[in-house]
Amino acid sequence: MKIKGYLIAATGLAAAQQAAAQQTAAQQTAAQQATPERPNVVFILADDMGYGDLACYGNKYIQTPNIDRLARTGTSFTQAYAGSGISSPSRCSLMTGRNSGNARIRDNQCYAGGRTGLKINPKGDTTIVRRANLLPCDTTLATVVGTAGYRTCLVNKWHLDGYDTQAAPNHRGFDEFYGWTIATVHSNAPYYYPYYRLHGDSLINIKENEHDAHVRHNTEISTDDAIAFIHRNKNNPFFLFLGYDAPHEPYNIDDTSWYDEHGDWSANTKRYAALVTHMDYNIGRLLGTLDALGLRENTIVIFASDNGAAVMAPLKELNCGAGLKGRKGQLYEGGIRVPLIVNQPGRVPARQIANIVYFADFMPTLAALTGSRKGLPQKTDGMDISPLFFGGEADTDSRYLYWEFPGKQRAIRHGEWKAVTVKKGAPLELYRISEDPCEEHNLAADYPQLVKELDERMWQMRTPSENYPFEGEKK
Repeated sequence: MKIKGYLIAATGLAAAQQAAAQQTAAQQTAAQQATPERPNVVFILADDMGYGDLACYGNKYIQTPNIDRLARTGTSFTQAYAGSGISSPSRCSLMTGRNSGNARIRDNQCYAGGRTGLKINPKGDTTIVRRANLLPCDTTLATVVGTAGYRTCLVNKWHLDGYDTQAAPNHRGFDEFYGWTIATVHSNAPYYYPYYRLHGDSLINIKENEHDAHVRHNTEISTDDAIAFIHRNKNNPFFLFLGYDAPHEPYNIDDTSWYDEHGDWSANTKRYAALVTHMDYNIGRLLGTLDALGLRENTIVIFASDNGAAVMAPLKELNCGAGLKGRKGQLYEGGIRVPLIVNQPGRVPARQIANIVYFADFMPTLAALTGSRKGLPQKTDGMDISPLFFGGEADTDSRYLYWEFPGKQRAIRHGEWKAVTVKKGAPLELYRISEDPCEEHNLAADYPQLVKELDERMWQMRTPSENYPFEGEKK
């Protein structure tokens, strides 16, 4: 008889040893398997999807039945914030638990240090830019949950490698990686119908998309990679981070059949909506896999967007920003307030809550969910919000939340108040967000002392960075 690869005779002392080995193996397997109380984690992150793009967040145009079902049967947050108004610093906050005044990466491009590389702009022209990247000493979500025996995988978008090929996810805590990095793939391949893709450190080709053929859409490829990972790890606890590109520009999808009846919509509007709906369809595929494998009750699914909708998005036509002020790249609500949905059958109740939470919270939260608190770094800027997932309470609103684009924009949220400036050298604006979520009434002149206090608090909540020095910075 074989137990864990060894042949054991089933007689005498050997039989007793066999029974003991079987018991030990069973105990080890039980300890390794996910449970409702120690679940698998599937974190799905959309790219540049606005707060108002989902029907469950009020959209009247875009079809998102699978995400809506997650919200209807789970907990959705109405005051959830991304780590920043653009991709790299937002994802850095999510992955490391630090706000954008303390994180390694604080803007898509850095001002000093880092590495230079080629950036292809939406119109196809190129520029040389400088980027920072996560370092080996940076603790990531994967590093933390890995200490609890979870198998970890990142699919598709990482955006924390700068131009360092050795800063890919599989070099920053993740066991597996399937997707693209800034330096290796994204600068050489079409965004949504790629021919190049990384499997770990190996560059592979999507043969169907050779010669710029539009056969396999990247949303489908990424979902296939995610589903394959789930199948391989159905008997192990796992953390899957699925970072879709959709609906980031350029809005490139050939199938817009969901919206072809809207003759008054522009082609750009149809493609944007189709990218969101196509992503929703593939999320349905992934959820169906969890159901088919009997993993759904042992898996917590989290859905969010990395920041608000971009300026090229059909903000007015589809109400992508839900009427919020600002957009991607700004620290107004439209740039940083994002949908957040948490779902786990039998554990996460169906409710909508207004607790103030943000991306830095996921480092301590996933540590609590997976039993990996010992892997937490000494300093994080977030708090464990997992009680909110399961119908409990957490005092999230008495603390201060901070964002910055170094030397350019700053924002702080405390309870009902938010102070923000989106122009270099401009005075702080003050809004009572509880009554004015669209930031229409600047109350700075009415509460000068509060503005002063929030200004001082912001300087206390950040540290200098060699990659982002700026004139006038307080040391």
